Amino acid sequence: MSPRHSAAEAARTRERIIERGLALASVDGLEGLTIGRLAADLGLSKSGVLGHFGTKQALQLAALERAAVVFNAEVWRPAAGAPPGLPRLRALCAAWISYLTRGVFPGGCPFVSATFEQDGRGGPVRVLLRRQFRAWRGRVCAEVRTAVRAGDLPPGTDPAQLVFELYGVMMSLNHAIQLHGDPAAARHAGAAVERLLSPMPQPAAGGGKLAQ
Repeated sequence: MSPRHSAAEAARTRERIIERGLALASVDGLEGLTIGRLAADLGLSKSGVLGHFGTKQALQLAALERAAVVFNAEVWRPAAGAPPGLPRLRALCAAWISYLTRGVFPGGCPFVSATFEQDGRGGPVRVLLRRQFRAWRGRVCAEVRTAVRAGDLPPGTDPAQLVFELYGVMMSLNHAIQLHGDPAAARHAGAAVERLLSPMPQPAAGGGKLAQ
């Protein structure tokens, strides 16, 4: 086999490992992502898997990085073309709900399970997870600030508080789907988002004075 073909084959194998690892992590959590399980699922030797990542931790980090790529493709990219501010926030939340309800990952959003797993822990996996969440919160907060400047959300809106509440809706949605199989979960989440993103009421005609 030529060096070029060998490199291409190695890259394909690495992709298979990451994809399968991410699927497993969504079901069993990052801690359930073991070299032996992956090797058995993919018909590889343990040394073959280790040859690509070296350690379980490196595999966990690669899975989280790939999860971020998928999340951005599923949630941010569909909304990115909407006008900045409230229209983009609405599109973003709709895509977020769709991502969770369509079962992109077999066990639900891997970030949700990873959040609970990494509570109280230290180390590179937790550091990466926090950085990913911080980056996403910053992106959503920026859209909230744009909506406030445009007058589409009340001037006293606290972007951090609103994003905190939107996160709560999405966490609850994932829980309702994955644990309860609630068929009304997406509808409830959509109603909650609509309430949180309600635009400012328009002033009444005639300067808001009551008709005599």
